[in-house]
Amino acid sequence: MKKAAYHNLGCKVNSYELEAVIDLLKNNDYKIVGFDEFADVYIVNTCSVTNIADRKSRQMINRARKRNPKAIVVAMGCFVQSISDEERNKINADIVIGNNRKQNIVEDINKYLRDNDASNGERKLIDCEDINDGKKDYENLLLDSVPSHTRAFIKIQDGCNEFCSYCIIPYARGRVRSRSFDDVINEISLLASKGCKEFVLTGIHVSSYCDETSGGKLYLIDLIESINTIHGVERIRLSSLEPRIITRDFLKRLSKVDKICPHFHLSLQSGSDSVLKRMNRKYTTEEYYNSCILLREYFNDPAITTDVIVGFPGETEEEFEETYNFLSKVHFFEMHVFKYSRRKGTRADRMDNQIDEKVKTDRSNKLLELDKIMSDDYRKMYVGKKIEALMEEKVIVDNAEYYQGYTKEYVRVLVRSDEDLSNTFIKGVGSKVYNNYLLVEKIS
Repeated sequence: MKKAAYHNLGCKVNSYELEAVIDLLKNNDYKIVGFDEFADVYIVNTCSVTNIADRKSRQMINRARKRNPKAIVVAMGCFVQSISDEERNKINADIVIGNNRKQNIVEDINKYLRDNDASNGERKLIDCEDINDGKKDYENLLLDSVPSHTRAFIKIQDGCNEFCSYCIIPYARGRVRSRSFDDVINEISLLASKGCKEFVLTGIHVSSYCDETSGGKLYLIDLIESINTIHGVERIRLSSLEPRIITRDFLKRLSKVDKICPHFHLSLQSGSDSVLKRMNRKYTTEEYYNSCILLREYFNDPAITTDVIVGFPGETEEEFEETYNFLSKVHFFEMHVFKYSRRKGTRADRMDNQIDEKVKTDRSNKLLELDKIMSDDYRKMYVGKKIEALMEEKVIVDNAEYYQGYTKEYVRVLVRSDEDLSNTFIKGVGSKVYNNYLLVEKIS
């Protein structure tokens, strides 16, 4: 039996696709081993969101080659999709697979073996296509198992049409393509029957989901309402959303979905309108704030989280202060703070007034301090209150053993128990905020 090892870089969409690829390998008699182990095939699922991600992708490809020089090294995903044919031929991999072609993994490995058996020298196999013509179908990778029975990430769409000035992803992922409504429902039904309780709908631009294969148009809210009826599904969680999807009509329907988690990650990037315009974001801070007000109108204390980029080209001290004040005004549960990273091939990379790294670091640190204050404020709301959490696994925190889980709002909790609480719901009372956790006294 051949052995295959893998390493993933990047987002939850990448993770989903790699899990589906691993299922394909398992179904074709491959034994899956750790990336540090000796294997016949090494797969590196690459990322290209920043220049740093590109570099890490190259490093992991080279590391795989060193593990076993005679192994087949497969590089797939966004990094190899975004580079030229000349660069693909130079990277230290035997097989190069672009996005929308990952379902060919077993066929490509077999073809590589046949071609090299028939030749005196090694021939690199490149399986990439231009995905930017807007005519490509959705690549229907399918999960039939998940590493954890507790939560599954379900990819429902691919691609992006937004073209933010700092982002390479529309070029690496192509235009918006949505997965068949029925395929999503069938996959979730299968995984729910195997004991998975929580499902996170993910994609490159989830808000754009629209399936037209049935003759009509089925949107994200239609999909959520149907998932809500599936036996065994206990929770539905959404990944990053665009603020523009948060309308009164959308929330009227969403608030009636009893399994939806009131945790909304609304991508922001900057709290300054002038910076948002340079970023080519399609909303203003006023529109964003109104979306947050609507969420709090339809849901009781929802967890609102976001992404923020500091040090975008030309960001002045005044613009940074606007961002800081706006973030304080919204009062997020959590923020993911990123220092702007230049990405070759984007419009922002060619902009004047690139910001010094020290300035970026100083601004990042200020936002991280604000994030800590706001996050603790949100967690403290649950001290003394009854909560329900879906427990996941045993962890060690400060030399003490706990079970870790999450509330519907994605507040991470710790519970002490002699029982195995994995993949079970517990009810308890929040006792105190501890680091980035909420300590909970279990009731049942």
